[in-house]
Amino acid sequence: MLVFYYGTMGSGKSLRLLTKAHNLLEQNISFAILKSAIDTRDGVNTIHSRALVEDKECITINIATNIFLLVESLQNMAVGLGNKPLTHILVDEAQFLTEKQVEELAALSDRYKLEVDCFGLRTDFKTQLFPGSKRLFEIADELKELEATCACEGKTIFNARIQGGKVGNIVTNGEQVEVGGEDKYMPLCRKCYFRAINHPLWDENEEL
Repeated sequence: MLVFYYGTMGSGKSLRLLTKAHNLLEQNISFAILKSAIDTRDGVNTIHSRALVEDKECITINIATNIFLLVESLQNMAVGLGNKPLTHILVDEAQFLTEKQVEELAALSDRYKLEVDCFGLRTDFKTQLFPGSKRLFEIADELKELEATCACEGKTIFNARIQGGKVGNIVTNGEQVEVGGEDKYMPLCRKCYFRAINHPLWDENEEL
C-alpha cells in the first residue's frame, strides 16, 4: 500500500509521521524512516515536529539514491542479523522525491507487501505541483489530506513564500526549492493567496 499524506506547512505532517513511528515501535513492528537531504532545517538525519519533544533518527536520501536498492539492502541486513524484516517505510518531505523514486517506493510496496507512507507538500510557492507530489497523486493507492486553517478560517492549500514575515510581501518568482520555515513561508487559503498577490479575479473592485 502506497499512501500520500499531503498538506500545507503547519498541517502536522511530521507530527503524523512521528506518531506513526512511535506506534510501530510500541508494537515491535519493524520500520524505516527516510527523509530528503534537501530539507536540512532539523539536521541531516533527524525528523522533528514542533508539537513533539521526541525526535526520530532517519536515513537521509538525495536525488541520486535508488530507494528500491536501499530498502532491499536494509531488508537483507535485517534478515542476516536475525531481525524482523521491514514492514513499513515512512518518508518525510516526499515532495522532494524524483518521479523515479516514487515509482521505486510503489514497486517496493507491491513486491514486498510493504506499507509505504509518504508525507509532504502538494504544491510549491507558485501553487504548482512538486514532481514527487505529482507522481504520488498519479500512482498512490490512497491520498489523505491533512488540513490546516488559514487566518480567515478557510482551509489552507498554498504555501506562500514571504519576505519579512509579512503576508503582504509574497514572492512569486524564484527557484522552486528554498528551504525555510515560518520565516520564509506562510500557509494560506486560495482566496487569501490570490488577493495577496493582487490577482484581478480576486479583486472585488477590479472591472473584468
